[in-house]
Amino acid sequence: MRTRLADGSPVCIRRIRPADEALMRAGIERLSPRSRYLRFFSGGKLPPDWVIDRLLDVDGHRHLAWGALECGGSGEIEGEAIGAVHAFRTEAEPECAEFSVAVLDAWHGRGLGRLLTATILCEAHEQGIRAFHVDTLAENAGAIEFVTSLGGRGSGADGITRSFRLDVGGALAILRRACDPPGLRAIFGEDCG
Repeated sequence: MRTRLADGSPVCIRRIRPADEALMRAGIERLSPRSRYLRFFSGGKLPPDWVIDRLLDVDGHRHLAWGALECGGSGEIEGEAIGAVHAFRTEAEPECAEFSVAVLDAWHGRGLGRLLTATILCEAHEQGIRAFHVDTLAENAGAIEFVTSLGGRGSGADGITRSFRLDVGGALAILRRACDPPGLRAIFGEDCG
């Protein structure tokens, strides 16, 4: 799917697949040390291989995942990974999934996180997932603001992390009403605004 960010930058959003390993590794390496720490809760340049393997093991049911790539002005994929979103179903609650999203620092503030989140929310809804469980570091004010802006409700804290429960249908309704960034029209069509 080709769409545009709030500033007009063209992006392509597509499902992540096992062949994306090089893109995944390069994207994670291009995150700032602070962003890697906030996303993976550790400061290494790359997470361990087993984490990369898990992020690439997408089956469309147990694990949903979408990536964003830079696109040229006419919509051709230029190949640089700029963001990713994941939802892993939990065995204990099959209607619930663990949610995470990461966007390269240079792309922050342009609506890419919202576009990726809207995409995975739509697929999760179609797959019967009713809620996302979100864990974030307590110091990650941006993630907390993002999740609560979509209706996320606090479900726990231990001083280091905070947990939220995000209703999939409610978050979709919030994004459809706002239809911001404008690129959400590529996801929602006429249901936007």
